[in-house]
Amino acid sequence: MTTKVLPVLEPETVVPCCPPLSERPLTAEEAERTAVMFKALGDPVRLRLFSLVASHEGGEACVCDISDVGVSQPTVSHHLKKLREAGLLTSERRGTWVYYRVEPPVLAAMGHLLTRAAGA
Repeated sequence: MTTKVLPVLEPETVVPCCPPLSERPLTAEEAERTAVMFKALGDPVRLRLFSLVASHEGGEACVCDISDVGVSQPTVSHHLKKLREAGLLTSERRGTWVYYRVEPPVLAAMGHLLTRAAGA
């Protein structure tokens, strides 16, 4: 098994998808991108899976470590696919297992979106 060193992103290199909601109204395109993210997180199982991956030691989790969320394995796979399609998770196959990670820019963009704009 090989180890891959990932670069650390500095906060100023993270480009958020949208401005803070309190800064200005979202454009139609920004609202569409943001709605996809919130729709994916609107399901309790998906939100729990996202949280399990985001909080897992080392910043990534094997599907074998996060599949006990009260639904069948095919359902877990379906929800993880939806989170990947929404851009919230990335995945990498290693042998027979798939490892999931929340990329730092995703968390930074989500935090940026939900913060108050400066001076607001």
